[in-house]
Parts: sequence; C-alpha cells; structure tokens
Amino acid sequence: MKKNKWTLLLLILLGLLAGSLISYWLESVPGLSFLTNAITTDWSPSFDFHVISLDLSLHVNVSLLSIVGMVVAIWWYRKL
Repeated sequence: MKKNKWTLLLLILLGLLAGSLISYWLESVPGLSFLTNAITTDWSPSFDFHVISLDLSLHVNVSLLSIVGMVVAIWWYRKL
C-alpha cells in the first residue's frame, strides 16, 4: 500500500471513529468512566452580508478512547 497524506488522514479518522464507538458502547460500565468521559468543544462561526448568509456549526467530542484509537491508527500507518 502506498503511503501518502490521504491514507494517513483516512486512518486517523477511522481510528477516531472506532475509539468513539468503543467509548459509546462502554458508557454503561461504571469502572471505565475515565475512558468514556468526553470533552466537548463547539465552534459556530456565522456571517451575514445581506446577499449571502452563512451559519456553520462544528461539535467535537473527544474521549480518551478516541485518542487511543487515533494513536493506534498512526502506529498502523507507520507499520505499512
């Protein structure tokens, strides 16, 4: 497999998604709450020029398992 930036970006996104899914599935386990607690960041830029109006909204939830998934994805990319 050819290494390039797009492959790395795809693997990082898949690692974040896998980590967040595992975090979601393990939310009900009380002993693993330190792994599943997410930090939420919101960003909502908007502007209005009377001709065009734009409202964007970005919500990011990052948990420790998401970061672990990203690190595993980067490690896997380096092994390719």
